[in-house]
Amino acid sequence: MNRNDCLTIVNEYVKNENLIHHMYSVEAAMRFYAKKYGYDEEEWGNVGLLHDFDWEIHPTLDLHPIAGAPILRARGIPEHWIRAILSHADLKDIPRETHMEKALYACDEITGLITAVALIRPSKSLFDLEVKSIKNKWKDKGFAAGANRDEIAKATAEFGIDLWEHTTNVILAMRSIASGINLAG
Repeated sequence: MNRNDCLTIVNEYVKNENLIHHMYSVEAAMRFYAKKYGYDEEEWGNVGLLHDFDWEIHPTLDLHPIAGAPILRARGIPEHWIRAILSHADLKDIPRETHMEKALYACDEITGLITAVALIRPSKSLFDLEVKSIKNKWKDKGFAAGANRDEIAKATAEFGIDLWEHTTNVILAMRSIASGINLAG
């Protein structure tokens, strides 16, 4: 299963450009961490790319990502990828156990907050975005309210990294694809 195979699935099920950009952002962050910790970048990236493929057809937390798992199995996605995707939601029967599962959980919500902060900057760019800007918006619960700060903090702690170090890492990862997600300014 390679990235093109995963993109075929994404393109079949996802039409919303912002959701696709989010999935690319999580993919980039997962690749960053795979490289940092010595794991397979292609595998981790593909898991990040696929993690929300079913959101448009199952847009509620009682269905997503559980209802998407049979689709992935039918497409030949490896079971440990599917388990990682399932574990990125807080499902009681699927605890996060592997480093990949914890990374996916940690990378998911933070990309949305980073994107939101970048979009309100005059430059609309990740290249001049600093952690300080994220910290300033962190306290404003009304800003990017969909980016659950408690979940971000919990996921980051579970992954075993400092929140602001993680934020820096994800910004760096997202910069590598900034033009593809319309955040290059």
